[in-house]
Amino acid sequence: MSITSQFLDQLKSRLVLSEIIGARVKIQRAGREFKACCPFHKEKSPSFTINDDKQFYHCFGCGAHGDAVGFVMQHDNLSFPEAVEMLASKAGMSVPKSSPAEIKKAKTQKSLYALVDRAAGWYQSQLMSPKNQDIQNYLIDRGITARTAENFRLGYAPSSAAEHKALENMLHQDGFTQAQMIETGILRPSNRGGDPYAFLRDRLVFPVSDRRGRAVAFGGRILPDHLSATAKNDNAGGYKPPKYLNSPETPIFFKGRMLYGESLARQAVGDGAQLTVVEGYMDVIACHQAGFHGAVAPLGTALTPEQIDSLWQMIPHNLRRDHSPIICFDGDNAGIKAADRACERVLPLLRPDRTVRFSFLPKGEDPDSLIKAGGATALQERLKTSLPLIEFLWNRAINGQRFETPESRAGLEKDLNAQISKIEDLSLQHHYRQMIRQKMRDYFRGEKFVATRSWANSRANSQAKPMAASNGQEFGSRQSSVKPLHPISTIDTLRERIILAILINHPDIIEDVEDELEMCALRNPALDRMRQLIIEYHQENVGTDQIGMAGRLKEFLKRADFKKELDLILNENTYIHAGFARPGKDRQNVINGWRDIWSLIYGQRAKDELRLAGQQFAVELADAGQEALKITENETQERFFRMIKQQDQIRSESE
Repeated sequence: MSITSQFLDQLKSRLVLSEIIGARVKIQRAGREFKACCPFHKEKSPSFTINDDKQFYHCFGCGAHGDAVGFVMQHDNLSFPEAVEMLASKAGMSVPKSSPAEIKKAKTQKSLYALVDRAAGWYQSQLMSPKNQDIQNYLIDRGITARTAENFRLGYAPSSAAEHKALENMLHQDGFTQAQMIETGILRPSNRGGDPYAFLRDRLVFPVSDRRGRAVAFGGRILPDHLSATAKNDNAGGYKPPKYLNSPETPIFFKGRMLYGESLARQAVGDGAQLTVVEGYMDVIACHQAGFHGAVAPLGTALTPEQIDSLWQMIPHNLRRDHSPIICFDGDNAGIKAADRACERVLPLLRPDRTVRFSFLPKGEDPDSLIKAGGATALQERLKTSLPLIEFLWNRAINGQRFETPESRAGLEKDLNAQISKIEDLSLQHHYRQMIRQKMRDYFRGEKFVATRSWANSRANSQAKPMAASNGQEFGSRQSSVKPLHPISTIDTLRERIILAILINHPDIIEDVEDELEMCALRNPALDRMRQLIIEYHQENVGTDQIGMAGRLKEFLKRADFKKELDLILNENTYIHAGFARPGKDRQNVINGWRDIWSLIYGQRAKDELRLAGQQFAVELADAGQEALKITENETQERFFRMIKQQDQIRSESE
């Protein structure tokens, strides 16, 4: 498509701006101009002016300003080419095409759009015919108003061949060929060598529109048996037709790229309505009628990546931080499986401003039945409690599972990390991993064993169980005045930087020091996140070519927003204290330097453990009361060092 400024000028000259805006907003004349309440911000008195002579609008309240194309883009939530095409169609103009092939394609598509639109009108007229009053009553019984039926252009495909021949004849008279009718799916070729036959027969018809509101395809739903002439004939032979039929893909209909109700929802979402994905045609219609104008549905298939991308595109950029699509499926097995498939396809597409939420309806309910039973409030409450994607991932991973062994917990963490690794945005992937680790800690925190003075004597008891909790605290625990130490696995900032400088410049040694690296949490939160990312990067690149690994690791950390930290770590202030951490140093010298730093860390850790043990022992002595006072100084020292020896023995066995 080649849109020149000359074409835009000619287009605007054929349009009356007040008519374009007046079709969407209530306007009133004010002298030579028009005024209205601004559609782009809430106001009680009009500050939005329209000047047809100068071909622009301006809001003195929020500053919105532009021409016809800009207004349609912002108000109807369309892209520039889409807005131009819509206005050109209204003005009776053709948008210039850049090649003969595009020109031919555009002409073909224009004819097909017109054909489908004409057929949609015919189906509508059949529904509203007096002879089909019983089908109209059926829609009324389903709670569908005449206005809703008109908004969605609902229709009826008769059962008789003669009536469908009337449709074919009408389209022929309008200049459309039988081949075009087959191409759009209105007719289907016969497998028996006969004449083409109507694709939809004796069904409610749901025209499917593209994002511009043009009918491009049809869906058909069977009628209840008491209304269906086809059912009366087919049931005698035991045949059960499918509940829904959908048009095949055509040059203007791409099932995996379009969403039912998108043209109506797009404008509503641009005005701040909640974008909600439901499962079917009737769900969308019920939602819209109840005031949920941002409802859409996939077309008989699982959500595709293209449809997911369309969802995010429907939400204006300035709203994406606070608004995300809600995938609202039934709470039965089919709905949960559909949500699982949607989740799998969403993960690689996530960005900091692109996510989704999940909401599930009670089993046996869909939006239509839920609204009928509890009104719009019932659905609104469900949407309010929708789950962020991280919660959905976590809940489906633990649902119905027991994690009583280290292996099962490791399996849980592995499965979750495998899911998270599908997120292509590295910074976002990092934060998901952090939240999963926190959830693991929180989930299993209440199952820790409690150490008491008699713990060492109970080691021989293989049936030892966690102590019971009392008043929110673990049994045997008490609050003391002893100040908690810093975590025994932290080191000072300089040592932290040296550790990371070694790993970043010499990632080939990580395999040799991985055990210590995983044990050595860093005090600085940002540096510890880098440590965790380095471990994850190593695990995901085991077996890859080590040449250039340091450079790739640095780029990985930069993309994860750690450029500032890298500048602080990889500089002369670090290397002056640890020359072995510089790039290009001998591998064995680097490992030896690592061991020296680790010895310092471990030595400090041992001191902290010893001090903590002494403080705990002092508390235990105080608890023992008068009996403890009878213990001699020699007995106290002997008991203290025996406990330390036992702890060292346990540590060495665990290592």
